[in-house]
Amino acid sequence: MSNDPFKKPEKDFTETLNEQFVQIDALSKAEYKTGLDKLLLLEKQTRQASDVASSKRVLVKIIDVLVNADDWPLLEEQIVQLSKKHGQLKDSIQSMMKEVIENLDKIKDIDLKIKVIETIRVVCENKIFVEIERAQVTKILSDILLNEKNDLDKACEVLSELQVETYASMELEDKIKYILEQMKLNNMRGDYQFSKILSRKILIRSLEKFWELKLRYYELIIEIAKFENNYEDIVKYNMSIYNIPAVQGDLDGNLKYLKEISNYLILTPYSNLQNDLISRVLINKNLSKLPKEYELIHLFTNEEIISWKEFKTEGLNKDIFNEDTEKGKLHLEDLKKRVIEFNLRMISKYYSSVKLDRLCELVELTQQETEDYIIELVNRGEIHSKIDRPRKIVKFIKTKSENELLNEWSQNIEELLENIEAVQHLITKEEMMAK
Repeated sequence: MSNDPFKKPEKDFTETLNEQFVQIDALSKAEYKTGLDKLLLLEKQTRQASDVASSKRVLVKIIDVLVNADDWPLLEEQIVQLSKKHGQLKDSIQSMMKEVIENLDKIKDIDLKIKVIETIRVVCENKIFVEIERAQVTKILSDILLNEKNDLDKACEVLSELQVETYASMELEDKIKYILEQMKLNNMRGDYQFSKILSRKILIRSLEKFWELKLRYYELIIEIAKFENNYEDIVKYNMSIYNIPAVQGDLDGNLKYLKEISNYLILTPYSNLQNDLISRVLINKNLSKLPKEYELIHLFTNEEIISWKEFKTEGLNKDIFNEDTEKGKLHLEDLKKRVIEFNLRMISKYYSSVKLDRLCELVELTQQETEDYIIELVNRGEIHSKIDRPRKIVKFIKTKSENELLNEWSQNIEELLENIEAVQHLITKEEMMAK
């Protein structure tokens, strides 16, 4: 039989079904198999006549009868057999699967529920017309494994096998929801690398219509950035959340993300982008509502040396700077690095040369530590410096590189040749006038 849904049915079984369904409903619960036999006969007739509407009704009724009889093993058997019937109509199978999924909550035995779901997954596998139904039951199965069986690894594995981005029949919003759920489970499992790969399946511009999904997306990739200690990304993602209109309208949420931005911005290594972001945060009117963050930002924008020994860490955000946690210790160490680097940049700005011991005193480091920091900043191009060890002097004068010297020499030669040519032209002019 043809699977063409637009094919005109050879016979309309509407009236027949109306009569038969009344008789089947009149049967007692114990006589459900008698009703099932009648429905299976009707299923064959409607299928062979290509009556899609009637075929849907019959398959849905078969599911209802078996659910009411609480005969789930027979229901599993029937959905497998019915889906394999020659010439079975795709729309009918889809309706049958939807009906089974809607009744899954009636199964109280968790193991039986998992067994029925696995049967549905097998029946729907590699069938494009029921890919959404397979995704739905897979999500249900993942939730059961996570919440009922406490098996995070299996729940994550089951859900992550879905390639929903390839589902043509699924709505964009639903695709994003499934991918976000996959990312969430992988983050919970600690597989941030795979979660990062999943995040690339979502185009940022596709989130503009769904601000709640956009918020969830950025919160999940912030978790990845925090795991990687990528402070710059943490700041950028938090700023993306902060700029969501719905978040800006919520003062508590607004300040929460601004606090994260301020703290991680200070931890971010110096760059033109970091410097620009600090300037933008500094003029934010809500920053004044966060006294400690306001003070921190001002410390790194005032062109004055910061004393680490006098630096008060007790008022810092304990969620980020907590000495009792491994992450907190790392953040405090990075904060100290940013203070030292800031001090060296300020010193290089106002001094052309300074004695090494005095520099060590200013930055509160040993000579070896001071030299190591200077070398690192020079390599990153943040300062220009040379250390004269015999005289113990540090010079902060920019020296020209070989390429710069060659370019300057080349430019001077060009100017010289131009001048010679001009002089030659004047001499020729004078000679002609003399003649």
